Amino acid sequence: MNDVARVAGVALKTVSRYVNGETNINPQMAERIRDAITSLGYRRNLAAASIRPGRTSRVIGLVIGDLSNPYYSTIARAVESVVDAHGFLLTTASSDENGDRHDRLVDRLMEQRVDALIIVPPKNVARTWDQVPPPVPPLVLIDRPAPGVRADVVLADNAGGAFAATQELLAQGSERVAFVGDALTIYTMSERHRGYLSALEHAGAVHADALVHTRAHSLEDAAAIVTTLLENGSADAIFAANNRAAIGAVLAFRTLGRRVPLIGFDDFEAAPLVTPAVSVVSQDVALMGRTAAELALSRIDGDSSEPTVHTLDTRLILRGSELRA
Repeated sequence: MNDVARVAGVALKTVSRYVNGETNINPQMAERIRDAITSLGYRRNLAAASIRPGRTSRVIGLVIGDLSNPYYSTIARAVESVVDAHGFLLTTASSDENGDRHDRLVDRLMEQRVDALIIVPPKNVARTWDQVPPPVPPLVLIDRPAPGVRADVVLADNAGGAFAATQELLAQGSERVAFVGDALTIYTMSERHRGYLSALEHAGAVHADALVHTRAHSLEDAAAIVTTLLENGSADAIFAANNRAAIGAVLAFRTLGRRVPLIGFDDFEAAPLVTPAVSVVSQDVALMGRTAAELALSRIDGDSSEPTVHTLDTRLILRGSELRA
């Protein structure tokens, strides 16, 4: 800025006012400053500016599980749309569900002095939030809660959605409904499993450990599990506890040339395009992202009220796959 002031022939304070967007500057001075900035290739150092009292980085950090998963990319896009409209830049990174990586990303974002953090806690936690050295910027947890922290949390009604899906499969005449999902150490999986068990208990239906499969980390894993279930005849319906498990089930159906009733949790683009179209428990993922972003912005603006848990409703969308062939 000293160089810009020297080349433009104005005071340093005038340059500071110009780069901070003040408009009550002599037009000729403003033109000289603009030309000096162009010729010198000057850019503001927002990271340095953010350490000054009353200044911020205008950056929000988002750590999600896996950016390649459409679920998380939808969240990221929704958060970005809100923060961008308020003049903030969003920095997004994936923890890959690894606790150590998650902690490194959080530390790096805090070192960059982000104004707030929006976090999907990893399934494999390395440290709790009460172990993070202060100060911690405003924090919003999305999709899952986390131990050791008082923060706003945005969740879906995972247990209620799973209950509705399992209940529908039982109502269609299935007696042995399999649960196909990821590890129960993941909060969402644990809640969906709880809803699944509750529906079985409510209906007096068969509950067997052999029907619960929690190693479907990928669609290939899910396809292999469903293939085995169909080949040994141990299940007459599938509750797929996330979108990848549902896609894996459809792949298994296509490979074997036969199917059983299926309902998945989380909608996905191809769900209406297969035959029969895949019935799902739909959660408003974009609303989840927007809600988290609005909470973060509110905290940045000084909201000091008690943290709250926002649980968003889910919706059962029946398209035909819940029916017997």
